[in-house]
Amino acid sequence: MTSIHLRRLLGAGAALSVLAFAASCSQPEAVGSLSTGETETAAPQSGPATVNEAQAFIEKVEKFYREFGEYSARIAWVNATYINYDTDWLNTQVSAEGTEMGVKFANEAKRFNDLELPADMRRKIELIKLGLNLPAPERPGAAKELSEINTRMSSAYATGKIELDGAQVPRVDLEEMMGTVRDPQRLQEIWTKWREVPVAERADGGTMKSDYAAMVKVANEGAVELGFDDVGTMWRARYDLPPAEFAAETDRLWGQVKPLYDELHCHVRAKLNDKYGDDIVPLDQPIRADLLGNMWAQSWLNIYDLVAPGDADPGYDLTALLKDNGYDAVKMVKTGEAFFSSLGFEPLPDTFWERSQITKPEGREAACHASAWNLDGAEDIRIKMCTKVNADDFQTVHHELGHNYYQRAYKDQSPIFWGGANGGFHEAIGDMVALSITPEYLKQIGLLDETPDASKDVGLLMSVALEKIAFQPFGLLMDKWRWQVFSGELTPETYNDGWWALRTQYQGIRPPVERSADYFDPGGKYHIPNNVSYTRYFIANILQFQFHKAACEMADWEGPLHRCSVYGSKEVGEKFNAMLEMGQSEPWPEALEAFTGSAEMDGSAVVAYFEPLMDYLKEQNEGRQCGW
Repeated sequence: MTSIHLRRLLGAGAALSVLAFAASCSQPEAVGSLSTGETETAAPQSGPATVNEAQAFIEKVEKFYREFGEYSARIAWVNATYINYDTDWLNTQVSAEGTEMGVKFANEAKRFNDLELPADMRRKIELIKLGLNLPAPERPGAAKELSEINTRMSSAYATGKIELDGAQVPRVDLEEMMGTVRDPQRLQEIWTKWREVPVAERADGGTMKSDYAAMVKVANEGAVELGFDDVGTMWRARYDLPPAEFAAETDRLWGQVKPLYDELHCHVRAKLNDKYGDDIVPLDQPIRADLLGNMWAQSWLNIYDLVAPGDADPGYDLTALLKDNGYDAVKMVKTGEAFFSSLGFEPLPDTFWERSQITKPEGREAACHASAWNLDGAEDIRIKMCTKVNADDFQTVHHELGHNYYQRAYKDQSPIFWGGANGGFHEAIGDMVALSITPEYLKQIGLLDETPDASKDVGLLMSVALEKIAFQPFGLLMDKWRWQVFSGELTPETYNDGWWALRTQYQGIRPPVERSADYFDPGGKYHIPNNVSYTRYFIANILQFQFHKAACEMADWEGPLHRCSVYGSKEVGEKFNAMLEMGQSEPWPEALEAFTGSAEMDGSAVVAYFEPLMDYLKEQNEGRQCGW
């Protein structure tokens, strides 16, 4: 669930392994040709920098973003939807070139550090420096080395073979099995075999783990050249706050929602103990990760049937409703489009339907991880999914389309401002819409005949919490682990131990079998080998509720926050689009205030949304042993 837009496609790892932003060149090669990475750049200027020089530099960057951006985006799309040796090779070449030029741009931008500039120009200069996801150092060959490493890791994840019962099983099928299988021995086997891929040796003796360590070394070298302590510090600097303050801000937000997570964890563990017994689920230990219905224990929604209130069944099964009503993958996407249309957004272009990967292609390798793309900085927006007709993918469709509508809204901004106000904004947009997928909405679109009465609300809230609240500590620790890796606090010898220390500390979970330091379990999660920063998802899970609360107030909703749907509200759509059109042109507090009226991220909307569930959980947990 991530967005791909041109600015990110020019550099390392914005969701693929295409090295996330990287640009610099006076005369970029024409779109349609592949240069060798030896693009000429202007000779370094001597003497004090001037405002005119800064403006000329910015215009050069913008021109490159548009031209090389579309070119690299199309190569990345083909590589993601048709993975083979040749598309890997092409992606490696264009990624290396983009990274190399991005390093040069970032270093050239440093010349204007002490120059007084108009606010708009200053913001562009800073974003150019921060645009690199993984910065390669300037030394010859470093950009290509980094690109090759990242392409290997991405392809290893996408194409790694997993054998079960003597047959190779597609990743997407294994993920689905984790949500349906209830035999703890079988779950342990699936969970363990998934994690064999990151430690599988190649013919040259290398592994994903060795590649990851090499990537950290090269990228840190590049970050230091740009003036940062390490890559983690650079990632945190993107949030319009000093890096240390931003880390403290994430801890503050986590503190607001942690009490709800703790109550949910206690209740879920007790219910799993009822199902599996003391040997499998001891009540004084963290929960076994493979029992929570998800390959990474980041969502617990698939065990709803085991932990839900006995008298608060939601009254419907969305997956069954979709299938019973003849939904296929395309109809699911059409339904998501209709939601945005009800808010007043223009329909998706015809090219969206012609060019998107909505279902898994037959007969070739393709990346199934859901993502949303803008390939030309204008109207060529697409999604890439291997959509299945189920409740999870119905939600995912709305999420990915949220990225697409955001991408299209800010297309008239400078390419330097193509992006969310901060990383969490992009992820929160579609999820805010998904919060409006209430029973009333399902009735409006003909999937439900009648909405459940208020007695069913705790069950509905439980299902949302098993996805949203269960996710929060995982969303936080993913980058905390990487911050420790980039800073040197964790080394290859302690990668895995550090990973499980954080997962136990924040999530209260443990592996089903002992995991030695030789394993590389972080590599079993797409966003690690693909170098996609994860803090954005944690922040998105705060912002989506803050956005939802503000939208419901605009729509004059009266009633519990969790029952509100803004489907059909043109007023919400108008103000929403005004925020989206800002892109990254202003610091995120200004964009947040434009829509919500507050310049501070706040978890209180999360607390308000789940208030009835919190009361229920406290009542259920009375007398239980909680904590781990």
